[in-house]
Amino acid sequence: MALGVAAMTFAACSQSKDAGKPAIDLANFDNTVSAGEDFYQYACGGWMVNNPLTPEYARYGIFDQLDKENQERLKSLIEEVNAVAQEPGSVGEKIQIMYAQGLDTAARNAAGAAPVQEQIAAIKGVASNDELAAMIASLQKQGVRSYFGMYIGADEKNSSMNLLQFSQGGLSMGDRDYYLLDDETSVKIRTAYKEYMNKLFTLAGYSEADAAASTDAVLGLETEIAKISVDRGTLRDVHKNYNKMPLKDFVKKYNFINWDVYMKEVGIKNSTEVNASQVTFFEALTKLLKKVSLDTQKEYLVFKLLNSASNYLSDDFVNANFEFFGKTVQGREVLQPVWKRSLSVVNRTLSEALGQKYVEKYFPASSKEKMVEMVANLQVALGERINALEWMSDETKAKAQEKLGTFIVKVGYPDTWKDYSALEIKNDSYWANMCRASEFRHNDMMEDEGQPVDRTEWGMSPQTVNAYYNPTTNEICFPAAILQPPFFNPNADDAVNYGGIGVVIGHEMTHGFDDQGRNYDKDGNISAWWTEEDAAKFNEKAQVLVEQYNKIIVIDTVHADGAYTLGENIADQGGLLISHQAYMNTLKGKPAPADIDGFTHQQRFFLGYANLWAQNVRPQEILRRTKTDVHSLGKWRVNGALRNIDGFYEAFGIKEGDAMWMAPQERINIW
Repeated sequence: MALGVAAMTFAACSQSKDAGKPAIDLANFDNTVSAGEDFYQYACGGWMVNNPLTPEYARYGIFDQLDKENQERLKSLIEEVNAVAQEPGSVGEKIQIMYAQGLDTAARNAAGAAPVQEQIAAIKGVASNDELAAMIASLQKQGVRSYFGMYIGADEKNSSMNLLQFSQGGLSMGDRDYYLLDDETSVKIRTAYKEYMNKLFTLAGYSEADAAASTDAVLGLETEIAKISVDRGTLRDVHKNYNKMPLKDFVKKYNFINWDVYMKEVGIKNSTEVNASQVTFFEALTKLLKKVSLDTQKEYLVFKLLNSASNYLSDDFVNANFEFFGKTVQGREVLQPVWKRSLSVVNRTLSEALGQKYVEKYFPASSKEKMVEMVANLQVALGERINALEWMSDETKAKAQEKLGTFIVKVGYPDTWKDYSALEIKNDSYWANMCRASEFRHNDMMEDEGQPVDRTEWGMSPQTVNAYYNPTTNEICFPAAILQPPFFNPNADDAVNYGGIGVVIGHEMTHGFDDQGRNYDKDGNISAWWTEEDAAKFNEKAQVLVEQYNKIIVIDTVHADGAYTLGENIADQGGLLISHQAYMNTLKGKPAPADIDGFTHQQRFFLGYANLWAQNVRPQEILRRTKTDVHSLGKWRVNGALRNIDGFYEAFGIKEGDAMWMAPQERINIW
C-alpha cells in the first residue's frame, strides 16, 4: 500500500449497536491510586472491581468480555440456522448436527467410552514398528498428535513455496518445565497429572493395576521427551529453527519411525525437502525411542487418544479433563455451560461458514473502509519514525521502508470463503465427527504440499477478537470482531481510538520489525537485510527491554520472562509510539482538542490504551501464562510499556519519585 494517504477521523463511521458505549468509562478508574503510582490500577482498577472473576474463568479481561458478547451473537446465528430446515449435506445441516451433538450430554453419557474403543483396539493390535508408524500417522490425521508435529507451510527462505515441516511435540502438558522443575507448584501439577492419566485409563476400561502401570510408563516416557525438548526461548530463534535438508537425508538420519509407511499413510507425496525445525530434538528422539518398548509406545498412543477425545465423550471424561487442565493448571472453578462448549466446537470446525454469517449481520462496509484508511495512516507514521531513527543506517532504513511499503493488509473478512462440501458430518458420535473434521483440515493442508503459498488465505476467522502479523507473507490482519469498542468506537474521540485500535494496528506492524520479524525481508524470506552494525545495535536495545521485564515479579517470587515475551513487548512499545505519532499527524495545523471529562486529549490516548488490558487473573493462570504465553500479563502491557514512553510522562506529569518513573537514560525506544 502506498504511504501517501491523508489523515482520517472517525466521525463518519456509524454502528448503532455501539451508540451507548462511552469512549472512556469513568467507572473503570480507581481514584484511590494516582497515575504516577500505578497507572494500570488507576486506569483499570474500577473495571476490575466491577468485573470480578466468575467460576468458569481463569482470566477475564476485555478480550474475554468481547468474546463473551461474540458468543451470544454466534449463538443467535446458530439459532437462526436451527429455525429453518436445512438441505442434507449442506453447511447449515452440518452446523445443526455439530451443535446438537455438543448439547446432547445424555447421549454421550450413555455411550461412555464406546466412541474410542475401536481406536483403542486398533492401537492395542499394533504388532510391529511398521504398524506403529501407520498408527501414528492415522491418529495424527484425526487430530491426535504424538511425538512430533507435521505441517505444510511456507519455506521461510523461499516464502512463495510451501514446504514439508516437522517440529518437536509429545508433551500433553505443553511446556517442558511442568515435567522437570521441582518447585512446589510443579510437583503439585505433576501429581494431579498422574491422577488424571490414571482416571482416563480407568474410564476406558483398564483394570486398577493396568491403569497404574500404563500411567507410570506413559509419564516416564513424556518426562524423557521433556528432557530432550528445546526450551521455549530457543523456539523463538528463527535461525535455529530453520534446518532445511533433503527428505532422504532426514529419514535416514532420524530413523525412529518407518518414514515410508508414515508418509504413505499421512499423504506426503510430492516432497523432496523438509524443514526439521528442532534438529537436536529429532537427534535425541531417535536415540530415545530405540530404547522404548513397543508396548510402552502403544500405551502412550492410547493416552494421547484419550486425552484428545476426553472433551467429546461422557461427562466423566469431560470432568476429568477439567479437573486437571481447568482447575489444577488454570485455577478455574466450574466448567463453561454446555452451550458455550458446543458453540466453541462449531466455531472451530466450521469457522468461516459461521464467519460469513457473522460478517453479513454484524460488520458494515463502512468499518472496513475506515480501518483501511487508518492502517495507511499508521504506515505513514512508522515510515516517519524509521527515517528519524538515530541508531539505524540509511542502508538498513531503505530496506525497512521497502518492507513497510509492501505490507499486505487484510481487514474484516476474506475475499473468498472456505468450501466445506468435503467435510462429512454424520449423526453417529461427537468424537467421530471431530475426527472427520480433523481429517478434513489435514486433507485441506496436504493439498498445499509442493504448491505455491496462497497469500489470500486467512489465519483467523472474521469472528475472532484478535489480530496478527504473518512474517512469511508480510501481512497484517484485523478480523471483523476486533473492530468494536473499546478497540474501535465510532462515537469516541480520535485520541481514544488511536490509543485503542490504532495501537493494535501499530503493534501488528511492529511485529514485522521485532526480534523475530526483523529477520524476514519484504518478500517474507529469512534474509540478512540489516547491516551487521545495525543488527548489533538492535540486539543491544532489545536486551535492555529483556532485562526490564525480567525484573518484574508477576506473583510471589516468580519473575516475568523477558526473553520469551520480547517480541510482544517490542510490539506493544512500537504500537504506542507509532499510533501516537499517527494521531499527532491528524492534528497538524489544528488547535488541540478540548478536554473531555477533565482529561486532555493526550491523557485520553494513553487511557484508551490502558483500558484494553483490564483483566482479573487467577494465581494459577498467572503461573501458567508465564510459562506458555509470549504476551506479558495485562498489568505489564500497560505499566511495563508506558514507562518507556516520554509522551506518557508529559501527559500525566509523572515525576522522579513516582513508582511509574524511570530515569530518561534508562528508557528504551526501539521503533
